[in-house]
Amino acid sequence: MANGTSALTMRRRERPGSDQTWQTISSSGTSTRNVALDSRFKDDRFKDDPHAGRGIGWSGDSTASVVGGIAKRWFDVTGAAAAILLLLPMFCLLALAIKLWDRGPVFYRHRRVGLNGTAFDCLKFRSMVMNADEVLTRHLATNRDAAREWEETRKLKRDPRITPLGLSMRKTSIDELPQLFNILKGEMSFVGPRPIVTAEVPKYGTCIDHYLRARPGLTGPWQVSGRNDIDYETRVTLDRQYVEAWSFRRDLAIIVKTARVVVSARGCY
Repeated sequence: MANGTSALTMRRRERPGSDQTWQTISSSGTSTRNVALDSRFKDDRFKDDPHAGRGIGWSGDSTASVVGGIAKRWFDVTGAAAAILLLLPMFCLLALAIKLWDRGPVFYRHRRVGLNGTAFDCLKFRSMVMNADEVLTRHLATNRDAAREWEETRKLKRDPRITPLGLSMRKTSIDELPQLFNILKGEMSFVGPRPIVTAEVPKYGTCIDHYLRARPGLTGPWQVSGRNDIDYETRVTLDRQYVEAWSFRRDLAIIVKTARVVVSARGCY
């Protein structure tokens, strides 16, 4: 996939004022639908994330259809609103537990790449120590195996940042429930590709076009196919296949499978 990324070039970037996405323009003035990396450029929407990687540039086809269309969006809004009302007492209990644990913030916000390349804050209940970035940096600098694992998967089986309370939440994926608010805002969907950061864009190669056509999902094919137990190339393939063969029936099947995966905690760490 690296070959596909290296072929992506750009001469000049322009930032539109309305849709908050980056546009790549060739020297001839012709728009091209590309994702590019440039050492001279960093998207300031990701400036607070030291692990977000370099900036994303994409010209996006404004006429391209969003996966699922209006029907999928209607289901997302209705389902998210109902779930938030139903789970509100549990949200309050978890918020209190997190606050009492170390007096830190309840929620963790992390910049992710969304529909059409638009950046958004992906919400989670905080499951890590407050100085998580510093802890990760030190850990990767002193542990070569961990650095390799992070480079390949963006995950760590033994993550020193996670608190005991956070580990319990992660085992059941409860920490991801605040993403219901992302769904209400139209930044995410119940089912879709796994939300990625800009540092992961090169790993998608030409498949990034598929990713950018869909809202990232609270769950998706990756979550029900092994999660962290599968390699990154397989993750990309699953996202591409999901977009290419999307159906509402398949979304419902993934939601049902997700419930079984959460109970078994398979591939969750």
